[in-house]
Amino acid sequence: MLSLKTRKILDRLGENMKLARLRRKLSAEQVAERADISRPTLLAIEKGSPGVSIGSYIQVLFVLGLAEDILVVASDDELGRKLQDAKLIMKERAPKKK
Repeated sequence: MLSLKTRKILDRLGENMKLARLRRKLSAEQVAERADISRPTLLAIEKGSPGVSIGSYIQVLFVLGLAEDILVVASDDELGRKLQDAKLIMKERAPKKK
C-alpha cells in the first residue's frame, strides 16, 4: 500500500500531465492513440494511478513533448552527495622530501 505522501505525488503528476494535454488542445483519444495505450489507461494516468506502468507514463510524456523531463528526476542528488562526502576518508599526505 502506498503512503499518503506517495499517493499525493502521483495525483499531482497525473494532474500536471492532464493540464499539459489540455494546454496543447489534445483530446484524450488523440494522446492515447499516439502513446499506443487505451483511453482508460490514459485516464488512469491522469488520475495518478499507481497501477499503470512507468513506461506508459513516459509514453504519454513523450507524446506531450515532455519525455526529457523524466531525466531530471534525481539528477541533482544533493542529499546523496552530502552523504557520500561525509563517508570519504581523507588520507594524510606523506611529508615532502627535501
